[in-house]
Amino acid sequence: MSISNNIWEVAEAYVAGTLTESELGELASRMQSDAVFAKEFNESTELIGSITASGKNKRFKTMVGEIAQEQANKQKNAGKRKLINFSSLPQVWKTAAVAASVAILTSTITIWSLKPAIKRNDSQYTNISREVANTKKMQAGQQAELKQLREIIKENNKPAPPPSDVRYSGTGFALTNDGYFVTSNHVIHNNNKSDFDSVYIQNHDGQYYKAYLVTYDADADIAIMKVEKKNFRFGKGELPYTIATSKAGLGSQIFTLGFPNEDIVYAEGYIHAKNGIEGNDQQYTLQLMAEHGQSGSPVIDQKGAVIGILTAIGSQAEGNNYGSSYAVSSKALIELMHKIPNEPRLNKTNKLSRLSREEQIAKMENYTFSVKVYKK
Repeated sequence: MSISNNIWEVAEAYVAGTLTESELGELASRMQSDAVFAKEFNESTELIGSITASGKNKRFKTMVGEIAQEQANKQKNAGKRKLINFSSLPQVWKTAAVAASVAILTSTITIWSLKPAIKRNDSQYTNISREVANTKKMQAGQQAELKQLREIIKENNKPAPPPSDVRYSGTGFALTNDGYFVTSNHVIHNNNKSDFDSVYIQNHDGQYYKAYLVTYDADADIAIMKVEKKNFRFGKGELPYTIATSKAGLGSQIFTLGFPNEDIVYAEGYIHAKNGIEGNDQQYTLQLMAEHGQSGSPVIDQKGAVIGILTAIGSQAEGNNYGSSYAVSSKALIELMHKIPNEPRLNKTNKLSRLSREEQIAKMENYTFSVKVYKK
């Protein structure tokens, strides 16, 4: 069969185990690309499985009732004895999906309740045990199949690496957890030319995600971009750091994380001058060792707030002393963000302020990544 829009028919075939390997692959692809179909398919398989389990549960309760009646008849004239009351067995379930779980739980409890009154060799007792075992086996099988399907979807959902060679590379870091990030404008507009076919980020797990340009400021050397993938997240929860709204003071201790190579590197230093190249008040001069590929790296103060973006290093600026670098202030970044329609909302809670440097770095690694520019 071909994976059609008849979700119930597809779900029945899946639960029955009649889908071929190619149809399972087609189903996984359809679920990946169609969120509505995936949601309805999952609900249908759960319902079908639960209805099956519910039918077994009804047969089980009938058998239990027969045993209870049998025991009651035997004890009718045998003096005062405590009878087991089965009237409290669940009668109504909110949805059919709950029935399977309740059947297993009820079966187990009832078997142990009846254990003193039923002999081990009683065929009806054996049948009850078999029903419980079969229900458990059925549910375990369905869960294993669903797990396998999720693994297929997860494998197919892995972003593929770009098809061409890297032309330029730099570093970027997250502005919001839903895909907005910032890098240096000269990373993607090298020599002020837009000669790229595509831009990808590569995270610390080695996965690639394609991104598009949202806006940029060539004079400030800032580019704001966004990951294309729908429902993308850099990490769990909100960003652990904040973006500073004003410039830091002279002598402030700072550190940075960047990708001069494939591995992330750490460097630390301090603010050497409050202004940058030729007295540019949108920049800082840093006493910081950095390398090519670290342009776009976050410059972070001791409390874990991002105060700037690394923009020029070493001999990139005329007359620059070895060991000095330049950074664009976060104030310039915020001004550029104000120009974006439906401006992304920045995080206002700094979770790094009370952490050690090692802990700050570990948190930042999820939100700092390599930016790769491709040209066919």
